[in-house]
Amino acid sequence: APMYFVEERINGPSLGAENIERGFHATLWGFVAIALFMMAYYHVFGVISVLALSANLIFLMALLGVIGAALTLPGIAAIALALGMAIDANVLINERIREELRNGAAPRSAIIVGYERAFGTIVDSNVTTLIVGVMLLAFGSGSVRGFAVVHCLAILTSVFSSVVLSRALVELVYGRRTRLTSLSIGQIWMPNSALTAIK
Repeated sequence: APMYFVEERINGPSLGAENIERGFHATLWGFVAIALFMMAYYHVFGVISVLALSANLIFLMALLGVIGAALTLPGIAAIALALGMAIDANVLINERIREELRNGAAPRSAIIVGYERAFGTIVDSNVTTLIVGVMLLAFGSGSVRGFAVVHCLAILTSVFSSVVLSRALVELVYGRRTRLTSLSIGQIWMPNSALTAIK
C-alpha cells in the first residue's frame, strides 16, 4: 500500500519553548482550580487533599530527576492528567467517609472504614490505567514514550500520596483528639433529607 504524507510540521526552539510554557501555565491553573474547589467543598479534608496532591507533584518531580528524564510537552500533559487522577482518589476517600457519616458511624470509625473501602477502588482504577501506560511504554516511541514514563510514575506517586500520605495527615489533625465528635468534611445529605453541616 502506498504511503502519503498527510501533514508535516517543524517546530523551532522558540515555538517549542512557547508550547512548554503554555502547558506549564495550563497545569498550574488547573492545580489552582482543583485546590480551590476541594477546599471549598470538603473544608479541612479538602485542605488535606490539596497537601497530598502537592506532595504528589513533588514526589513525581523528584523521581523524574532521579532517573534523569527531561520534562517535555508530552510529559507536562501527563502531569496534567495525573492531577485529575490523583484528586479523584481523594474524592473517593472523602465521599466514602461522608457515606459512613450519613449511615450514623462515629467520626473516627468513619475515617477508618472510609479509607478501607476506598482503597480497593483506588487500586483497581490505577492498576488498569497503569497497564495502559506500560503498553504505551513498551510499544510507543518518541513523545509517546515520554508521556508513558511520566504517566506511569505519576500513577505510583498518586496512589502513595492519596492513600498513605493523606491518611497520615488526617491522623495528624484528628488522631490526637481523645473525644472526636465531628469532622470538617463539608455538608452531608442525611437520611432524613435534611442538609446538615458537619463541622
